[in-house]
This record gives sequence, C-alpha cells and structure tokens, in this order.
Amino acid sequence: MTTLTNRPNTALLVIDVQNGVVNHAHNRDAVVANVATLVDKARAAGVDVVWVQHSNAQHMPKESDGWQFVPELKVAEGEAVVHKTYADSFEDTDLEEVLAGKGVGSLVVSGAQTDECIRSTLHGAITRGYDALLVSDAHTTEDLSEYGAPTPDKVVAHTNLYWENHTAPGRTAGVVTTEDAFKPA
Repeated sequence: MTTLTNRPNTALLVIDVQNGVVNHAHNRDAVVANVATLVDKARAAGVDVVWVQHSNAQHMPKESDGWQFVPELKVAEGEAVVHKTYADSFEDTDLEEVLAGKGVGSLVVSGAQTDECIRSTLHGAITRGYDALLVSDAHTTEDLSEYGAPTPDKVVAHTNLYWENHTAPGRTAGVVTTEDAFKPA
C-alpha cells in the first residue's frame, strides 16, 4: 500500500493523449478507445480522473492543434488538468498538490508516450510514495526504431513486463488491463 499518510483514494492519470503526441502512435485508435473506456469506468466508480497535458515551445506550443487532447476524449467539468513541460508528470507541476487535495495515494496510469512520459511518471510516482498501476493496453508510443529504439510493440511489451514485476518498499506496482481496471473489490 502507498506510503503516503491519509491518502486512501485512487486516481486515473491520462497522460498526454494529445493530437501532437498520439496521431502517429502505435495502435492509436485502440489505445485511445481503451483510454476513453477507462475514463468512463473511473467516473462511474467515483474515481478522480486527472488529465496531464504536455507543451513544448518548439514542437507543441500551448493552444496549438497538436497541444489539444484528441477529439475522442473530453475533460469533464471539475476534473483537474495538469500542465507539464518535462517527461515526469510530477516535475515542475502541481500534480502532487492536486493528488494530495483529493487524498490520492494510488494511481492508475494510461496515455503516451510509453518510453518517455509514461515510464518517467511511473517511476516518479513510486519514488514519491504512490502505488502505481500501468494499464497494459492503454499506453502507446511512436516508432523510433530508425534511431535504434525497439519497435513500438516491443517498447509497450517490455514496459508492461518490467512494470508488472516492479517493487518498492511499502508500495505496489503492477499492470492491469482496461477490462479489469476499476472492478469492485
């Protein structure tokens, strides 16, 4: 269980599911559909949805088309949107304050890109005391194999494999599928 005191709640993090991030991502449509399902399931279960939105002055400036969340996903009134400029969603953002205000000590993580912002945020969460579950079929990345990276399917599979077996003192990690997320205990 989380090492954070008086933080019994869970939140769904939707990281960078933005036009400029996922338009050419591996299995884009299936992943976005799974994220939409997760959002619906979280809302129905009374779980907070926290949206993370990346910006970059050169490639994805605020208010640009690329900066916008994909049209299939809609932020509901009252849901927090955290703006970031670094891979780890906690770095130089108000994410910790948002989560503390909601009593959140456990995160369910979805979004993009697997090999950058997803991994960085998972590790950032665990090191800060959070439990962190990765939704195995609700994260993706672009193909960077021309630069020496594995193909996107292998990046996703490897991240699922190592996060499923990740541990830290007093905290839990692991993976869950979209289908199994937010099922009553």
